Amino acid sequence: MFKKIILTTVSMLTLLSLAACGQSGETKDTSSDVRTLTDAQDHKVEVPNKPKRIIASYLEDYLVALDEKPVAQWTVGEGKIQHYLQDKLDGIPTINYDLPYEDVLKFEPDLLLIGSDGTLEGGKYKEYSKIAPTYVVKNGDGVTWREQLEDIAKVLGKEDKAKKVETDYDDLVKQTKTDLKDKIQGKSAAVLWVTNNSAFMVADNRSSGELIYKELGFEVPELTKEISEKATSDFSQVSLESLSQLDADYLFLVNSDTGAAMFKDPLWSNIPAVKNNHLYEFDGNSSWLYNGPIAYTKIVENIKDVLK
Repeated sequence: MFKKIILTTVSMLTLLSLAACGQSGETKDTSSDVRTLTDAQDHKVEVPNKPKRIIASYLEDYLVALDEKPVAQWTVGEGKIQHYLQDKLDGIPTINYDLPYEDVLKFEPDLLLIGSDGTLEGGKYKEYSKIAPTYVVKNGDGVTWREQLEDIAKVLGKEDKAKKVETDYDDLVKQTKTDLKDKIQGKSAAVLWVTNNSAFMVADNRSSGELIYKELGFEVPELTKEISEKATSDFSQVSLESLSQLDADYLFLVNSDTGAAMFKDPLWSNIPAVKNNHLYEFDGNSSWLYNGPIAYTKIVENIKDVLK
């Protein structure tokens, strides 16, 4: 009887010891666990807790901000990539923007993040979901970069990191408004993109327009207001004749066509901001044409640099 009691006691102590090891998490590998999340198109998606091979075409800004690297990065056309992210994505191979099935398969992703409903037209979701868990991120008109960041952070389990990214950005904007108070208050600005000898103006509630008007507090020129009322995308084409009447104190130019004939036209020279040497130029590789926390951070830094 005494021997039986001793054996029972030893067995119980052994079980308790094993239970303690399990609770400490030191011996339990949960890296293959999944969570079921509902995406922007109401799909129930089994998302891996720790994805290792992510494809998130045109959402790379958000991944980098969250300290993640994709297995392939967005491209459209020869050499067209998000150059402003290359300090973090240098060497990452490219995948075409429309995500051909065979290319997606080649990279063997364990998670696909889709940033546009249009990418899935023609029943593509079913095909992608056969390759890897496919999650459609919040997108469309009225969806901000913050909402997209938070949605992606939820998928990756990095909500705290997303909050810090937003706080850091808000602090930068606040400090910039303070530092440039005399250059911003009561001053108007416009953002122009020139490509293929054509000019496009950003809408006041989209992309960099949202940033300079709503967040930094520049006033909206009348021409920008007119363009914005009919805008169906971030940038809308505008004639050189209209630009010659642009009543903006500052003109931020994203120049993807340095040899454009329009720059030699007298109408261009008569734009008030150009005439007053308040034209600030950035090349087509800058972040001004993109959305996301890193893109916006770099735009604010650009504005600080030229107006300080």
